[in-house]
Amino acid sequence: MTLFTDFVQVTDATASSPVILHAPHGGRTIPPAHRGAFTASGAELEAEMDAMTDHFTDRLVAEVAAETGASAVINGLSRFVVDVERFPDDTEEMNAVGMGVLYTHGSRGQVLRDRARVDSDALLGFFGDYSSAIERLTEASLAQHGRAVIIDVHSFPRHPLPYELHADERRPELCVGFEEFHAGEALRGAVADAFDWLERVDNEPFHGAYVPLRFYRSDPRVQAVMLEIRRDVYMDEATVRADVSGLRALIDRVSRLCRSAADQ
Repeated sequence: MTLFTDFVQVTDATASSPVILHAPHGGRTIPPAHRGAFTASGAELEAEMDAMTDHFTDRLVAEVAAETGASAVINGLSRFVVDVERFPDDTEEMNAVGMGVLYTHGSRGQVLRDRARVDSDALLGFFGDYSSAIERLTEASLAQHGRAVIIDVHSFPRHPLPYELHADERRPELCVGFEEFHAGEALRGAVADAFDWLERVDNEPFHGAYVPLRFYRSDPRVQAVMLEIRRDVYMDEATVRADVSGLRALIDRVSRLCRSAADQ
């Protein structure tokens, strides 16, 4: 559909690499056709996107893909329009705070959008198309290499936001999210080697990593790890500006991880 092709960049390099980079939450775009469902002012939406966007992860993934020859999926839509990484059913824990696939609430628990005015058909269609794109890349990688490695790139603020369900957990410089079924010792070791300069904790304060539902907990050939990078490592949260040297260091280390994962 038009919404999908307009806002998502898909690079298929599965012929040469089993690695699929993923940046689902780096976009800030709210299409005019979907703005009317939001009850928040423009200024409030901008403030929410400052708080919730995984800033510069789209740029990071694009540069790493170009440097390493990995596949990539980069979402340009704001997560406030549709969150492509949520479970689309009642198993999604973020439904409890109005942040399932279609957000109704913001980072402080405030109402942002009237669900009755949301064009659910169009946005759930986008969600389906997005999921299918990653599934196709995964299938192609399995066919070509016998495995697929998804590196899911996110960021989080130094201090917890009110919506967070695990705000009491540690907030290291790098939260490494994974499930053991989809992350063997070799992949986890490659992450540790690539990011030996950062304080790392597994699955705190965010948990797991993105795996297309078709393969989730059923095909161990699909490996996945989530890199949740604390924002002060590479940017100024107050001004929402990148720290050039910090971002460059991350690009180099994620590139190192991609190459290591491709060679395993």
